[in-house]
Amino acid sequence: MTTSTSVPSSRARGRVAVRPAALAVAGAAGAAVLTWTVAVPLLGVDLRVATEGGTRTVGVGSVLAAAAVAGLLGWALLALLVRSVARAETVWRVAAVVVLLLSLGGPVAMGVGTASVVVLLALHAVVAAVLVALLPAAVRR
Repeated sequence: MTTSTSVPSSRARGRVAVRPAALAVAGAAGAAVLTWTVAVPLLGVDLRVATEGGTRTVGVGSVLAAAAVAGLLGWALLALLVRSVARAETVWRVAAVVVLLLSLGGPVAMGVGTASVVVLLALHAVVAAVLVALLPAAVRR
């Protein structure tokens, strides 16, 4: 008689549940819009960035789109990691912090005026904080 035993894979298998991941992305986008709303209409910050041809005002649509794209890309990376790497959530969190730190160069280099730089840095930090806190919780094993 032959007996077969299965050896557990060193790779973690799982999936990212759609509803909590979508809520995390929506939460990050909502937090960015709230931050923009406090800074621009309420506090009167003239949120501008330098471009090749001068400066451009950063509107709520740009903030919403950037946060949503960041969240969706983070979700996609997490889904890939969950299928291929052990401790995917930890690897993803480290990658997310690295991406945040790299992204902070944009506001510092392109923000027009101190207030714009501060608000842009806050927008990056708020989106990252929401995604790092909520997106890994969507992993199901």
